[in-house]
Amino acid sequence: MRNCSIFTLSNGIRVVHQYIPTTHIVHCGIFLGIGSRDETLANQGIAHFWEHMAFKGTKKRSSLDIITSLDSIGGELNAFTDKEKVVFYASVRNNYFELAVDVLTDITFQSVFPEKELEKERGVILEEMGMYFDNPDDAIQDELEALIFKNHPMGMNILGREETVKTLKKKDFQSFFHNHADNRKIVFSCVGNITLEQVEKLAKKYLEKRPPQKSTAKRKKFNTYKPRELTLQRGVKQTRYAIGREAYPLLHPNRIPFYLLTNMLGGPGMNSKLNLAVREKHGLVYSIDAQYLSYADTGLFAIYFGTEPKQVKKCLSLIRKELDKLSDKRINEKEFLSAKEQIKGQLAMSEENNLGLMIMMGRAVIDLDRVPLLQEVYDKIDAVSAKKVQKVAQEMFDEKMLSYLVMEPVSS
Repeated sequence: MRNCSIFTLSNGIRVVHQYIPTTHIVHCGIFLGIGSRDETLANQGIAHFWEHMAFKGTKKRSSLDIITSLDSIGGELNAFTDKEKVVFYASVRNNYFELAVDVLTDITFQSVFPEKELEKERGVILEEMGMYFDNPDDAIQDELEALIFKNHPMGMNILGREETVKTLKKKDFQSFFHNHADNRKIVFSCVGNITLEQVEKLAKKYLEKRPPQKSTAKRKKFNTYKPRELTLQRGVKQTRYAIGREAYPLLHPNRIPFYLLTNMLGGPGMNSKLNLAVREKHGLVYSIDAQYLSYADTGLFAIYFGTEPKQVKKCLSLIRKELDKLSDKRINEKEFLSAKEQIKGQLAMSEENNLGLMIMMGRAVIDLDRVPLLQEVYDKIDAVSAKKVQKVAQEMFDEKMLSYLVMEPVSS
C-alpha cells in the first residue's frame, strides 16, 4: 500500500504524505531532528521541557485556546520527545485538517514561554519525574542507557535532572531552539483522506512562512562503549534485571539481520525463545523481552526481566543458554523461514495503524530522506541468511561485551 509523496518547500522543510481514501481521520505531525542527545549536563531535560511549554501559549493562542482547539471538535493533540527527535502531532476528522496544521505550526514555531506557565509546568514535570522513577520498568531502561552510554548525552535521561529542570528559564528554551532547529531536519508528515494538492496548499500557507534556518550545532558521536556492571537497591519487590550493550546504528548493514535475530530471541510473539524458555517452560517470570533500538551513529540492545531474587541465577543461566544456541548452532531452514514470515506479518499489521504509519514516515524522512516501500523491507529480510544471523549472534552476544544492571529490593 505504501506509496507516499515527498516534496521540499522553498525554506528546506520536507513534507511527506500518504493518501488513504478509506478513512475519515487525518493524522499529521511536525518532526524536528532535535532530541535529548543535543543537550548538555547544564541544560539536561530542556528538549522535553520545551515540548511541554509549546502547549502553554503562542503569539495568538493562550494555553486554554491550545488545549481546547482540537479537543472541542473531537480531535487529539499530543507530542513526545526521544533521544533524537521532538514530535508534535494531531488527529482530526478530514474537514478539520487545516485547523490541525494551523495549531501544530503555531505551537511548534510561535511559542512564547509565558513565565507564569513556565513555573506551573516546572512543577508538573517534577511530578512526572517522580511518577516515572516509581515505575521500575521505565526506570531500569533509563538506568541501563546511562550505563551503556556512560558520560555521553545518549545516556542522559530524557526527563532531565531535578537540579537542571528547576533552573531552566525562558531564554534557555529560546536559545536551545534557535541553536538546534534546522529546516533541513524538519518534516511534516500526513496520512489520511486528504489529496496531495490540499497538503501542498496548506504546507505552503503555514510551513513555508518559516524563514530558512540552518544549525551549526554538531552532535557528539558515541564511540566509548565498555562493558560494565551495576547493582542498585530500590523499593521493588522483584529483582529487575537488564542485560545490554551498544548495537548497530541505523545505516549499518547488520541492522536488518540483528533486528530479525532480536525478534526471534525476545520479540512480541509468545513464541520468542526467551519467553518459551524462561516463562513457558519454567514459570520464572511474567514477562521477558529483548529490544534493539538503532540511532544515527549507535544503537542499543537489551534484555529485560523481573523475577524473585532467589530465581535470578536460574533465569540468567537459561538466557545465556539461548544466546549460546543462536551463536553456536545454525538455525534450521524451516524455523528461519517462519521467523521471517512472523516479522513481516508484524510489520504489515503495524501499517494498519494510520497514526503509527504517519509517525514512521516522519521518522524515515528525517533519518533516510525517503520512506522505504514495505516490499523493499520484505526483500531485505528475505535476503538475510541463517549463516549471517549466526555470525551476528556471535558478535553481539559475546559474553565479554555485555553489561549487566541489577535493580534489587532494599535490604531489610
